[in-house]
Amino acid sequence: MTNKIISIIPARGGSKSIPKKNLKLLNGKPLIAYSIEQSLKSKLIDFTYVSTEDQDIKEVSLSYGVKVIDRPEEFATDEASTESVLLHASEFLNYDFDIMVLLQPTSPLRLATQIDEAIELIISQKGDSLLSVFENNSFLWAKNGTSINYDYKNRPRRQDKDWELVENGSIYITRKEILLKEKNRLGGKILTYLMPRWMSFEIDEHFDFELVEYLLKTKYRELNLDYYKKIIKDLKLIIFDVDGVFTDGSVYLDNKNNESLRFSRIDGKGIELLRKKGFELAVITSENSEIVKSRMEKLKIKDIFIGIKDKIKIYNELKEKYKLEDKNVCFLGDDIQDLNILKLVGFSCCPINAQRILKENSIYNSPFKGGEGFVRDVCNLILENLANSN
Repeated sequence: MTNKIISIIPARGGSKSIPKKNLKLLNGKPLIAYSIEQSLKSKLIDFTYVSTEDQDIKEVSLSYGVKVIDRPEEFATDEASTESVLLHASEFLNYDFDIMVLLQPTSPLRLATQIDEAIELIISQKGDSLLSVFENNSFLWAKNGTSINYDYKNRPRRQDKDWELVENGSIYITRKEILLKEKNRLGGKILTYLMPRWMSFEIDEHFDFELVEYLLKTKYRELNLDYYKKIIKDLKLIIFDVDGVFTDGSVYLDNKNNESLRFSRIDGKGIELLRKKGFELAVITSENSEIVKSRMEKLKIKDIFIGIKDKIKIYNELKEKYKLEDKNVCFLGDDIQDLNILKLVGFSCCPINAQRILKENSIYNSPFKGGEGFVRDVCNLILENLANSN
């Protein structure tokens, strides 16, 4: 039997600790966008809905291509339960679903593949509901001075203790009949889906934003390393766009209208390291700029194409020149004119501030902006995976 699976992302406008928390930028995009994008990338979720009473959240959500459920104010107060939101959404949708996935926007450190794994688990194990957890590794004490989860007189070794599981708030899955019967996201046969501890941080305070932003930049891609390794081993040619990739997309003018661009030296070092590893390097840009040409020549990139409107033509010529297939090419781009090549290559990469359609079609979405570490981040990713595959 085919299950109709929907996701609900509850996002109210009010927040005492951080005003407009769900729209606050996290590493360059609204907090709620992470949960929306993860849901849309899920292979098993059929429809994604944001439940909100806030007009700004509604507009942002619609811009990401999801449906919005207008939540009544009575379900958007501090006292309103999440269950009341889920039940309202169920009624709004005329109960036209079999399985509901709850994704709280305050838990952005999750992957679409994890959502799918959790859905597959509840279906294969014939569960009624599911919650995501991480493994506790702390010895707990009550306020009255008594130990809770161990005997302090016979302290076990950490590796020997059967640790408890901690609810992390990231993924909840409920079958419709359980939600309606129990009026609760959990009930019946409850399953748990284990996630890493570092992916279990929920954003409640300003410090949480700083911590999660750090984790996005340093840890998030580790989950995909095996996948990247399989792709990167076939790469022979790296092609770069320039504006929004090597630069931040800005043009600087002096009082005589002379243009200048800002490039990062750390990107240059990454290019040098790729070249020394034997990669062919090329630049294809629509901008006809001598500044760009001069900079790329200084980086000793052999194939430099400026002022190009038909990038696909040059891409095919480069493949023919080096006798390559699409799987042998990596491309770094950030805007709509790069989309055609991005869809063809074996390894496509874009910065965090790329146009949304590129991020949706890119294999690797860097946590860095163009001109602010993006190129070096991709260079490092390629070099690290080459080293790991040897």
